[in-house]
Amino acid sequence: MKVDLFDFELPPERIALRPARPRDAARMLVVRGEGPFEDCGVRDLPQLLRAGDVLVFNDTRVIPAQLEGRRGEAKIGATLHKRIDLRRWQAFVRNAKRLRIGDVAEFGGGVTAIAEERLADGSFVLFFEGDEPVEVLLERAGRMPLPPYIAGKRATDEQDREDYQTMFAQEDGAVAAPTAALHFTPELIAALDAAGIARETLTLHVGAGTFLPVKAEDTDDHAMHAEWGRIEPDVADCLNAARKAGGRVIAVGTTSLRLLESATGEDGVIRPFAGDTDIFITPGYSFRAVDGLMTNFHLPKSTLMMLVSALMTRERMMAAYDYAIANEYRFYSYGDSSLLLP
Repeated sequence: MKVDLFDFELPPERIALRPARPRDAARMLVVRGEGPFEDCGVRDLPQLLRAGDVLVFNDTRVIPAQLEGRRGEAKIGATLHKRIDLRRWQAFVRNAKRLRIGDVAEFGGGVTAIAEERLADGSFVLFFEGDEPVEVLLERAGRMPLPPYIAGKRATDEQDREDYQTMFAQEDGAVAAPTAALHFTPELIAALDAAGIARETLTLHVGAGTFLPVKAEDTDDHAMHAEWGRIEPDVADCLNAARKAGGRVIAVGTTSLRLLESATGEDGVIRPFAGDTDIFITPGYSFRAVDGLMTNFHLPKSTLMMLVSALMTRERMMAAYDYAIANEYRFYSYGDSSLLLP
């Protein structure tokens, strides 16, 4: 499909630069397969779902993956993208023409990394020197990797270390937050529990590739970056049992959805999973694992706009986004939410 089919005009003032406070005070647009759009709030979620439904959260934790430093006299920036092993990360490098294989980049606080390899997509393999775990080094020298549409409008600050992390965050490794879950609070979870709505967690370490624009003119020519994920056997068993009993599996975020679909066979059975996924979901895809999706509003011409269009149809989602813009919903990572129920 032509990428331009997923384009729309977003007024700059609709981009949220800070989250709603409290988190669950955000608005939520409910989009069903047909019928009028429904203006709700995230706090309405227990009433919008049914007892026996299961919400699936991503428990990845965002690390301070953005580094500023030097190679000699040259300034460079690095955004870690994907872990390779205990000391090596794949990274996108700003001012990359000043970095050569074998060079040592200094990021302050005694944090240094050797450029070991340049990959086909232009990214580098960085080897972090020393004995301390890389996560410790990043806490010392790194910044939270806010999306460019926020970082380009204001500086990252200490508040972002809390705001850009979900209440479920446990497994270090993401360089972007699973933002749909930013809206959840202990109070909302208690209300969901009281309504008989179950929850499970999986892990998908979101990579910086999620922010990369689709440069191809046709979706067939776009290559997705791989991300590492895991679904434990007991989680797969619980989700399969819930569906067998008539419950719906509702993914909280496109990251949860993509991993669930990667782990599910044509028979509709969700299986344990551990490894990379580069699944690219576009209209025409037949969903196997999920019955609904809670997600924020996405960028025009992005792979995530294509994903929600696959779930609800492109025409339905373009109409929903027109409605959201006209009704002043807040967009992107710190913005409002939507509940998509095909």
